[in-house]
Amino acid sequence: MSAGRSRVRSVGVSDTGRVRRVNEDAFLERPDIGLWVVADGMGGHSRGDVASSMVCDSLAALPAQHSGLGLLHAVRAALTDVHDALVQEARAMGGDQTMGTTVVVLLINNDHYACVWAGDSRCYVLRDGELGRLTHDHSVVQDMIDAGTLDESQAESHPLANVVTQALGAPVDLALSTVHGPLRRGDLLLLCSDGLTRMVPEEDVAHLLREDGLDAAHSLVAQAVRAGGRDNITVIVVDPSGRAPDDAYTEPSPRTGDLPDDLSWSDQTVKR
Repeated sequence: MSAGRSRVRSVGVSDTGRVRRVNEDAFLERPDIGLWVVADGMGGHSRGDVASSMVCDSLAALPAQHSGLGLLHAVRAALTDVHDALVQEARAMGGDQTMGTTVVVLLINNDHYACVWAGDSRCYVLRDGELGRLTHDHSVVQDMIDAGTLDESQAESHPLANVVTQALGAPVDLALSTVHGPLRRGDLLLLCSDGLTRMVPEEDVAHLLREDGLDAAHSLVAQAVRAGGRDNITVIVVDPSGRAPDDAYTEPSPRTGDLPDDLSWSDQTVKR
């Protein structure tokens, strides 16, 4: 992997919030291989904290890979294995038990990023002072927004706002999503559980990232707690600056889908 990765800096913070008794979120920072993770154990289900910890433990054990694409494949395989293990463990518990967790993974290799996710934990990029969401929620309300039957401003108050359509351990066929694209100097990347996005508007998230940089991990969590802290809150802010000259970057155009086996992040183009 690129030696330049050692210059990537990150700050991760997690808080139980004001309502929950147990923090079912988990996070992982592995700048040594270019990997960051936020997992949000599914509230109301059995042992969500165990499920999210299983994700981070599995990815913490990954060895360094020879390429960014190799790491991406290893991450997807590890997440699929965790999903299968959670499903099997829930079956062994009997009844309608579920052990589940959402997950979002950020990978950085040379001058490119990739995100892999299931559920409604998110990844954002702050670029030129503007906040853009890189992930697309796997949720009932997001499907309604996409279909034009629900306005985005109504999403958080909708009675199905907490219902995800994809999660590790959920009794559905797992369909991980992937998005990838180039990085630019000055980018800041944010991974978070929905305990942040349900409490702090995106314009406030952007403001704190602009003002505080890496320290925004602390200020974002603090603001979510002040706003009510109705869920666990986890934030990782990643600063990939200083890894490549300006002319190595191009205007971003995030692409979704699986990466072809014969291409690396830096030379592939994947169509939606």
